[in-house]
Amino acid sequence: MKLSASISASVLAALAAFSLFPAAQAKRAPNLELSDQAGKTQKIAGLRGSIAVVNFWATWCGPCIQETPSLSQFATTYAPKGVVVLGISVDKDENAYRAFLQRLKPTFLYTREFKLHEDYGTYMYPETYIIDAKGKVLQKLAEPADWMDPRMTQLIDSLL
Repeated sequence: MKLSASISASVLAALAAFSLFPAAQAKRAPNLELSDQAGKTQKIAGLRGSIAVVNFWATWCGPCIQETPSLSQFATTYAPKGVVVLGISVDKDENAYRAFLQRLKPTFLYTREFKLHEDYGTYMYPETYIIDAKGKVLQKLAEPADWMDPRMTQLIDSLL
């Protein structure tokens, strides 16, 4: 499913606005320690690919639903390049969470957690953090993204 042109334009505007604040990019990502869908503990320090993409989402968030297919395609495409994608649902309703996973079948690591978003200062969804192997936030996307849009893939390629 493709995101609308207005959402893509919003993502580009958010990227442009974020790049105006280099001090925010130097921020270290709050540590995380979560169990993924396989029960394996994931930590920012343990996501030792070239880049970690940490995406906060919710089942009741329309843009999150729209974003998931492209994020899955991105995760599959970029895993060989060392990019690790971790989706963190803030859903309290386990049935809604399970139904979302069953319907969209994300190809990235995912988990459900209720407090970590506060450590990141995230209260609107989706919100994504692109983090380097040392735990430094390289980019923060405060809106949905079409992860396979050439502008997005060029951004990620430039960070690798």
